[in-house]
Amino acid sequence: MVWQQIYDPLGNMVISTALAAVPVVVMLAALGFFHIKAHIAAGMGLAAALLVAIFVYGMPADMAGRAALLGGFTGLLPIGWIVLNIIFLHQLTEQNGSFAVLQDSLSGITEDRRIQLLLIAFCFGAFFEGAAGFGTPVAVTAAILIGLGFSPLAASGLSLIANTAPVAFGALGTPVITLAKVHGYDLMEVTAMIGRQLPFFSLLVPFWLIWAFAGRKGMMEIWPAILVTGVSFAIPQFLVSNYIGPELVDIIAAIVSMVCLVAFLRVWKPRTVWTSASLRHHDVSAAEAKPAKPVTRHSTQALVAAWTPWVILSVFVFIWGLPSVKTWLNGVFAPAFPMEGLHNMIEKVPPVVAKPTKEGAVYTLNLLSATGTGILLSAIVSAFVMKYNPVAIVRTFFKTLWLVKYSLLTIVLMLALGTLTRYSGTDTTLGLAFANTGVLYPFFGTLMGWLGVALTGSDTASNVLFGGMQKVAAEQLHLSPNLMGAANSSGGVMGKMIDAQSIVVASTATRWFDHEGDILRYVFFHSIALACLVGLYVTMQAYVWPFSLMVVH
Repeated sequence: MVWQQIYDPLGNMVISTALAAVPVVVMLAALGFFHIKAHIAAGMGLAAALLVAIFVYGMPADMAGRAALLGGFTGLLPIGWIVLNIIFLHQLTEQNGSFAVLQDSLSGITEDRRIQLLLIAFCFGAFFEGAAGFGTPVAVTAAILIGLGFSPLAASGLSLIANTAPVAFGALGTPVITLAKVHGYDLMEVTAMIGRQLPFFSLLVPFWLIWAFAGRKGMMEIWPAILVTGVSFAIPQFLVSNYIGPELVDIIAAIVSMVCLVAFLRVWKPRTVWTSASLRHHDVSAAEAKPAKPVTRHSTQALVAAWTPWVILSVFVFIWGLPSVKTWLNGVFAPAFPMEGLHNMIEKVPPVVAKPTKEGAVYTLNLLSATGTGILLSAIVSAFVMKYNPVAIVRTFFKTLWLVKYSLLTIVLMLALGTLTRYSGTDTTLGLAFANTGVLYPFFGTLMGWLGVALTGSDTASNVLFGGMQKVAAEQLHLSPNLMGAANSSGGVMGKMIDAQSIVVASTATRWFDHEGDILRYVFFHSIALACLVGLYVTMQAYVWPFSLMVVH
């Protein structure tokens, strides 16, 4: 029997919204204020979500259990699979000493920690976001930064802050392509609109990143390098999104930005070299930062050997991100398993959708096309290049699996919570609370996207969740649907740094286990402040700069 979602189960939107927020509040409070371990906090949030879904929203208990199970499977593949294999590669490079050579080569470009952040967390991270997304950039950049001697909180938190502006076009444009496909937006028009919102923040975020690390004075000392980084990313981001399409926006912008920054450093150097690897203000992990060491010069052969695994990783990740490759691999092996008792048994209803719409619940075991598989193959190829024998490779893999076991459990529980809130309709209740804000809707509609990513861990999922609602609300308020569809994605990118999945990925990559609460407390202000700035910018587009809504042909 089909169960229809109810978005105001208690007949009072304020009370219903408060109860819908309980699971998220329980999880975040347990993590951020009570210092409870992440997997336990996630379990508490999931338990609260089950209680609210069943006893407040009237969701059948078997459906609630199946929704949580579907989310748990999704947590393992694709998300957990990415985390496991990127840490596996990192372990291999660490064990044979090539990672230390890579660190020295990066320090050789510049010993200034601020510029290392621009190069690695922003530029390098944006490339991996564009190629793979889904946690890959944070896993890679946080692992590199911790290896360079950054404190665990700095490596984790700053990787999360840097991984914002590129997110809307991550994984070869998957979030915006999904938004257009699922909710009927014109792909080029909504891509262009996002491309008129995010370039401003692509210019702002590098300044914000260095300010968060080194303070205002430390930021101003290297403002020319920050400006070069931001401008050389923002301009290609605008041009590619407005005149080419969403697929290669991040990859082209990241490569241009990286090349421009390295070239600029050949003619410009900061007056003082910033050597501290800890956050300027209170850093609870400062004692764990590795002391700075003199830069060691290595032979060209050693440098090539050190960079080879990461070049191999980039190639595999890029190939695995190509739609044609994914389609071919899915044709070879990608069995789909409809979740019996859940698939097409739940119905979304107006005002979220134009007419009652059944919710599919199919788990696709796309093991071959998963980004994590590309990373695993790159790690194996790299291991043989580094002259590991098969026994050592297998031993290192299982050692890595044991190392990240609690992180994988946390991701499973987090995704179970997020999926349950989607199928029960509790996240839609929260979205509707934002939608009922009238003239302020451009601001709060942007925050709806932020909330969606914070809840689901994915800009793609947030666009699926709220993209239709944005369109309906915009039409009712005589706003541009493309503006609000784009705002959902642009606002969502700022929620990426506080979603539990990303925080767990960061803590795992830096081996700073059981400190997810510290990371959350550090990044929360940056997340909400930047999301509000995006909201204000979208509001200005809606009411002050109507020319910015013109369609590019």
